[in-house]
Order: sequence, then structure tokens, then C-alpha cells
Amino acid sequence: MGGWFTRTIVDTGRLPLFCFFAGFIVTFAFIRFSVRMIRANVKWWPGNVSPGGTHIHHVVFGVIFMLIAGVTGFALNTDNGAANAVFAGIFGLGAALVLDEFSLILHLDDVYWSEKGRTSVDAVFIAVAFTGLLLVGVRPIGVDNFMTTSGATVSTWLVGSAVLVANFLLAGVTLFKGKIWTGLIGLFIPILILVGAIRLARPHSPWARWRYQRDTPRAKRKMARAITRERRIRTPIIAGKDWVQNMIAGRPDLPSSEG
Repeated sequence: MGGWFTRTIVDTGRLPLFCFFAGFIVTFAFIRFSVRMIRANVKWWPGNVSPGGTHIHHVVFGVIFMLIAGVTGFALNTDNGAANAVFAGIFGLGAALVLDEFSLILHLDDVYWSEKGRTSVDAVFIAVAFTGLLLVGVRPIGVDNFMTTSGATVSTWLVGSAVLVANFLLAGVTLFKGKIWTGLIGLFIPILILVGAIRLARPHSPWARWRYQRDTPRAKRKMARAITRERRIRTPIIAGKDWVQNMIAGRPDLPSSEG
């Protein structure tokens, strides 16, 4: 294990990325454990930070940690690997605190334990997947053409640019079709975004609103097929994802029945 870590992480210069990843995972696990203890009213666990009666959300501490790590790293501009690893770990700590309240930032409302709060968990899972792929050496297709300077030619850069632009365009189409995971992970595995861009959009996606709600027989057929596919394929997948998220991050509150 030590040899693998040295060859894959240390020797390839990915130690700061590993520290970011470790700091992110550990902090997310801790903060979710903490908020679940607070939610359960566990008496021996410290409660929310509320000086003067004002609840300070942990996204505030996350921003502070990210600023400290980022500004200090830029200011020192050191080649010291250990120092860079420490800054990366602190940045990962802050990023976890920020993304854990991503839904609060998105909606400008405290929706942490509501259904909308699942957006935060989605953001964390995507960040973990992205960082994990980078950590094992997987990069978006076309990026290596820009990172390799020795022996690079104009044609190499042009090909790399074309591939990269095509990937981002396909990823954009896939995202607009409501396939978030397919679009983002597909940057690393192009076959995913190719399939995602060609296949039907999800019925509640921007693409479906633009293309499938037209008053034409073809648009109506596509919307009907998209709804059928959503119920048959996506619903069980989403149920499984929700189960995993509930197990890790806690179950959201039930919607109020008041109307």
C-alpha cells in the first residue's frame, strides 16, 4: 500500500490533491455527524454556534478557511511540498463546509433539512467523484495536450482545443437535458456525454421545456417517451440514490401538509 501511495500520489505530484481530498472527506463526515447530533438534540454534543442569538452557518467558516488557505498559499508561493499539502488540506476542509450548505447559497434560504437541501449532498458527491478521478490520474480528454509543453506543436494544440471544446459542448447539452452526473463525469469518459447528448432529455429539464413542450406531434411523442423512461428507469435509480444520501447525510424533513 505504501509503495502504491508513493508511486501514484507522491511521485506524480498529487500529494496536495490527496490532502485536499482527505480534508474534504473527513470534514464532510464530521459536519454531517455534528448536524445530525444537533438535530437529534443530543445533550452532550455542542450545539450551533450562535453568538448573540445569531446562528452562524458553517458555510461562513468554510469561506474563511478557503480564504486563509488560498491567500496564504498565493502569498508564500513556495515550492515546499509539505506546506502546499497543508494549504490544500485546509482548502479541502473549507470546501466541504461550503458545499455542505450549497443549497443555502443557491436558494438564499435555510433549506438544509428540506428536500431542496439534497442539492448540497449532490454537490458534495460530484466534488468527491471529480477529485477522486483526478487523484487516480484520470483527466478530461484533451487537457493533456495543454499540459505537455515538450514537443508540443501547433497541430497538437489545435487538436487538443477541438477535442476539449467538443467535450464541453456535449457536456453542456447533457447537463441541459437534466443528466448532471452523466454530463460531469462524461468529461473524463467521453462515451457517457456522447450517449447523454443523443438520448432523450429528462422531462423536467430545461431541454425538455424548450424542445418537448411545443405544440407538435413529434414534441408530444418525445415528452411522452421521456416521462415513461423517467418512471421506468430513473425513478428506481433516484430512490436508490436518495437511500444512500439519507444514510450518509440524514433524511430531509417531510413537506408541510399545511396549505
